[in-house]
Amino acid sequence: MKPLIFVTKRIPQPALDRLAEVFELRLNPQDKALSKQQLCEAVGNADALLCLLTDSIDRDVLSAGTRLKCVSNYAVGFNNIDVEFATQRGIAVCNTPGVLTESTADLTWALIMSSARRIVESDNYLRAGSFTGWEPMLMLGHDVFAKTLGIVGMGRIGQAVARRAAGFSMRVLYHDPAADAASLPAEWQAATLEQLCRESDFISLHAPLTPQTHHLIGKEQFAWMKPSAILINTARGPIVDETALIDALQTGKIAACGLDVFENEPEVPAALRDLPNAVLLPHIGSASLETRTKMGLLAAENAIAVVLGKQPPARVN
Repeated sequence: MKPLIFVTKRIPQPALDRLAEVFELRLNPQDKALSKQQLCEAVGNADALLCLLTDSIDRDVLSAGTRLKCVSNYAVGFNNIDVEFATQRGIAVCNTPGVLTESTADLTWALIMSSARRIVESDNYLRAGSFTGWEPMLMLGHDVFAKTLGIVGMGRIGQAVARRAAGFSMRVLYHDPAADAASLPAEWQAATLEQLCRESDFISLHAPLTPQTHHLIGKEQFAWMKPSAILINTARGPIVDETALIDALQTGKIAACGLDVFENEPEVPAALRDLPNAVLLPHIGSASLETRTKMGLLAAENAIAVVLGKQPPARVN
């Protein structure tokens, strides 16, 4: 008899096929998130759970999984899981690091370029029929070449973003108390958060969401920034105080922002959606066919390894 795995939402088919080789596969048939009660019922007799970062896997859900051996998160971050309680119950928690690094770095640069050169705003302007010909002052944005890029969080994705900056002859500053400066290129300069905010033309966030990074960027940090600064966030929404961000954009404390994540997803404040100097994406940092498939296969291999009594490729606890 095969062990049972429950998958909270459809993921790329190659990953589901791989799971079906080992597990009895049960998949959420709905194209929407499950409630806590539905999650508790789903894990009741499951040996493994493959979940998304939008699923809250708290102690109630973990306690409901009386046979649960593994929670395999289809994400790098795992702030949606009570890892400490899972550890107490002997449940392995796994994630999908590495495979989405380059796709997320690419998306970060898409936001940098779009925000700097007002791409979305210009597209909307043209589609609305407002374009009547070339004008010397039309849609003036900001250059990227030879500017200063500040990176908050110098893990895999932060480093991938920094590597791409070389093509634009950019100065790179970074702030990450956990970074090993000796292992990073000498031309990348460590900085305090204040120095980074004051000197950077583009500030890109790549830190994990922890109690220490919650609202790391808020009113004080926006006051440090240049009026021409552009904030990019492809990490986690709550790293930024969204109310302070909206005020900074409305009052010209900073020039623009590019966001792939939000403080209370999927809710995005109307005041933010109404701002022409905000480029807003629906959390698509890793959304390439290749990367999402790799994520699914890694999440599958994590769950398979745990139920077979082997060491999974990416275990958190």
